[in-house]
Amino acid sequence: MKNRPRIVVTLHGPEQAALEEPTWASFDGYLDAVRRAGGDPIALDPTTSAAERDAALAAMDGLLLPGGADLDPALYGEVPHPAVAVEGARDDLELAAWSAARERGVPIFGVCRGFQAINVFSGGRLVQHLEGHDSSTQAPEGHPLHLEPESRLAAILGEAEPLLSTEVNSYHHQAVRPGDLAPGLVASAVAPHDEGDLVEALEAAEGDDWLIGVQFHPERSEFIGPEFDRLWRAFVDAARQVRST
Repeated sequence: MKNRPRIVVTLHGPEQAALEEPTWASFDGYLDAVRRAGGDPIALDPTTSAAERDAALAAMDGLLLPGGADLDPALYGEVPHPAVAVEGARDDLELAAWSAARERGVPIFGVCRGFQAINVFSGGRLVQHLEGHDSSTQAPEGHPLHLEPESRLAAILGEAEPLLSTEVNSYHHQAVRPGDLAPGLVASAVAPHDEGDLVEALEAAEGDDWLIGVQFHPERSEFIGPEFDRLWRAFVDAARQVRST
């Protein structure tokens, strides 16, 4: 359709996909969520030709950074923990996509690894490993989410008024603590953890900058509430505004 915004979605390469547990190797949930919300997903991975990549980034109306392998800790000046498994080619792809998206001012939405990438690319850092979170075969774990009432995310998820709490799913062995946030980013939601509260959602401090990351998995609708359909629609609607200008 003419007015479907073009959403670039960055995927892992075939070598990394072969290492993943089958449920997590597929990106169909992300692509389907974009389509249901009214967008046209454009999938890029590290094997995409430079010409195709550059054309997609030049034409995109929004950028989705999905889940996947760990970011290289060198991006935030640290030596890797033994449990860290990186995909350097995807780091390179996503850095290029991030730079193009920021230059063009298009909406950016990050999920799990994508949430962490937003923080790292913005100048923040990560907790490299949380004990007990080292098996990629486990199902996402449900836990409470506490939202900041003045955040963009709370406004999107709520209906008549901002949503203050809900239940979400997540699987991650890395994390962002409040003190790890990059300049220009704020926590829009936190969740309790044995090591203290962890940031579970972040967004741009500037209200006109549509930049949201979530540590959990809103594309896995079987594990999460229907209010997160509103998040996908808000992202695609913001991208549609870019397309119409």
